Amino acid sequence: MHSPSLHRRRGFTLIEMLTTITIIVILAGLVVAGMDYVKEKQKRATAEMQIKLLANACEEFKLDYGFYPGRADNTNSDGKNMSNELFSDLYWDSNRDGSGPLNDSTQKIYINELDPEHNKQGWTDGKGQAARILDPWKNEYRYRKGSNAQSPDFDLWSAGKDGKTNPDNPKDKVNRDDIRNL
Repeated sequence: MHSPSLHRRRGFTLIEMLTTITIIVILAGLVVAGMDYVKEKQKRATAEMQIKLLANACEEFKLDYGFYPGRADNTNSDGKNMSNELFSDLYWDSNRDGSGPLNDSTQKIYINELDPEHNKQGWTDGKGQAARILDPWKNEYRYRKGSNAQSPDFDLWSAGKDGKTNPDNPKDKVNRDDIRNL
């Protein structure tokens, strides 16, 4: 007679398999969450770098022309719909003669990476003069400039991942993920 312990089957029990699968699922979840965190951190760093480039280009534009980019003297307080004007002044038509960068050797291109035809960084959307400058989350960069003593220069920022911002109330919780030029 053989005892049951001598004829034990080889392989995993159902409990062992479920435990192993659970551990694998938990580890995969941690890896995916970690990768999302790293991607967001990378997007934030990219936005910070792009804002610095844009801010430096705005300062250089002012040195050349005596005023900051943008056609209006004083822009909307929320900075919306201004990335096209930034694009126009910093890349497309800085001297405002309407000819564009390919047909005008006298104009200055302040940021070559804004070229919509060779857009390796993905921070422009559109073609020609209608292009807009986008942050890493594909939202337009916000820009406003002032013409009075309270706001003599400009403000440039990304509304962050959520795309929401309230620049007139810096303590508003929608501003937590904003990235600003300082």
